[in-house]
Amino acid sequence: MKRVLFGILLGLCLYAASASAADVTERPYELIVQRDSDTLKCSHLALHDTQHFRGLPESGYLKSKVLETGEERTQFIAETEEDVWERAESLCGPRETWDFHTLIRSTATPYDASQAVLRPQQSTSPQLEVFPLITSGDSSNRVDLVFFADGYTAEEKDKFLDDAFRLAEDISGNQTFYTVKPLLNFWAAFVPSKESGVGVGGEPKDTVFGLYRPGTELRGVYYSKPEVAREACDALGTQCDYPILMGNDPLYGGLGGEFTVITPSLANGPLVLRHELGHSVIDVGEEYDGGFAYFGVNAAHNTTTSGIPWTHWLSPAPDAHAHVHDDAEHHHGHVYGAAEAVKPKDDIRVERAVMPLQDYAWTLLNTSAPWSTRFNSSGQYAWHLVRFSLSGLPNATDLVVSLDGKDLHWAPRADVGVDRWHYDVKLNSTLSGGEHEVTFELKNQKREGEAQLCSVEVLEFGDENEFVTTPGHYSLYPTFSEKNETTYRPTNEDCLMRIVTTPNFCKACVEGLWHALLRRVSLVDSLTPSCSQSTLEPERVLDLSLVPLAHLRDAPVGVEEGYAITWVRDGVEVPAFANQTRLVDDANTVGSYVARVKYWTEEVKVDPEGLLETIVGVVVTTRCF
Repeated sequence: MKRVLFGILLGLCLYAASASAADVTERPYELIVQRDSDTLKCSHLALHDTQHFRGLPESGYLKSKVLETGEERTQFIAETEEDVWERAESLCGPRETWDFHTLIRSTATPYDASQAVLRPQQSTSPQLEVFPLITSGDSSNRVDLVFFADGYTAEEKDKFLDDAFRLAEDISGNQTFYTVKPLLNFWAAFVPSKESGVGVGGEPKDTVFGLYRPGTELRGVYYSKPEVAREACDALGTQCDYPILMGNDPLYGGLGGEFTVITPSLANGPLVLRHELGHSVIDVGEEYDGGFAYFGVNAAHNTTTSGIPWTHWLSPAPDAHAHVHDDAEHHHGHVYGAAEAVKPKDDIRVERAVMPLQDYAWTLLNTSAPWSTRFNSSGQYAWHLVRFSLSGLPNATDLVVSLDGKDLHWAPRADVGVDRWHYDVKLNSTLSGGEHEVTFELKNQKREGEAQLCSVEVLEFGDENEFVTTPGHYSLYPTFSEKNETTYRPTNEDCLMRIVTTPNFCKACVEGLWHALLRRVSLVDSLTPSCSQSTLEPERVLDLSLVPLAHLRDAPVGVEEGYAITWVRDGVEVPAFANQTRLVDDANTVGSYVARVKYWTEEVKVDPEGLLETIVGVVVTTRCF
């Protein structure tokens, strides 16, 4: 027996140096705490065991961020329950003082389980009917996204299921999450609401999660019963990693943060969903201008090689005889932000662009007076773009959009109706230096009360030698925040984190998506030994079940990818077993079998933590007869 154990340990050690994100069989523990970002008073705490977390540091994994609600959300994952309890008390004070909502799923708590504070408060969790939409494997080794129904009555259950399936298929079929689909499960969780629809004017309807719009405008959709949503997700255990609250409303609206809130809008539902999931799953910030959160694999805060997460994706810079500044200064002046065509250290170029105007107006338009705003241009850029978003305007005759009195001949998307949509008007000319005015003039009085200007911005760009607009070009493209601070993104407009009407992530975000998912998913579903009697003589059989990527997919996805499998028996590599998922060995063989599974895809160029590799082993102690 000692020889057998030594064999499996030796086999595992052979690859320890190259597999930094080792797989573990024990489930870690997760703590979620929400508290006021000013007073630090806790309002919610959840503690439970969770899906394995590959490459978990000994000190645990800690992440904090401020939600759109203004609260601070802290996530802490550790190997032992004692560690998460200690962290819980360090954040929220002694357990006996807790007077807020808690959700505790404890399997072996070292504390006194009889204390009431360790039990959830009176359960508000609804009785859910759960339906599979698109599934690829057991939830214990998949990342699970769950659509929860809100504002769907009992008679509208089929509508909810149709809406949920349409959205799941939209974001995972041929785009967005298409190549990582085998790592995901999509579910629909239904409980009937007493009233249909989403509340308006800050008043929720009588629905499960109490979704509502603060006013009547097509903007955010908020939830009034977060504790119900938390308990609903918690009741599903490992089957709920990312809860999606879907309000029964046909028009634009949503919210990110603790829950992804969406509507099944035909035009905007998929857009909002894929963008918000980009934030929560990949853990990246915005790429559009005028935001406040720029972080993750799609954001660089300086122009040095070490500060750019996507250096391995960079395209060769075109030869240019354009404004090059050795000091890499960025000139802002009286505009929201600017970036000159500079060559920072290591010849990494910044594309030349400026944003003289950015305004999230969110204003209702009327026929009594046009809405207008002014901005200044330096007159030093080759061409410019007027970008805006509107709602409540189904016809081109409803509105005139003009720049310096010149009609831009705006036309709505043909099928958008009164829903929100985004528009670009590209003008291949240089803006003159000085002051300019952009105007939105409502012409149709019948549209008052719903016609809305959501946002407007003006961008100016260098010529083709200074600013590359070609899709697929990776460089440093300046992004300008609400505070006039400059960060950099990987592409011009290839990514849905910048252009929400784009259905795909850029390469940097796709690579980050693989890393994020494979931190929670092992490439191996199971390694199972058995005895086979399919021949005259018994045989030892080992079945290696892999996540269905590469050649195991139902259909090719248009990317180069593959699995490589190495087998070690009793500490010795067996080349004859290479790349096999079913081993047939001698019936009398006992000992250790170790499989090293490596996945490769053209969508991942770097894997510093070894997340695209899994090592599993099994000890066989009995012979086959």
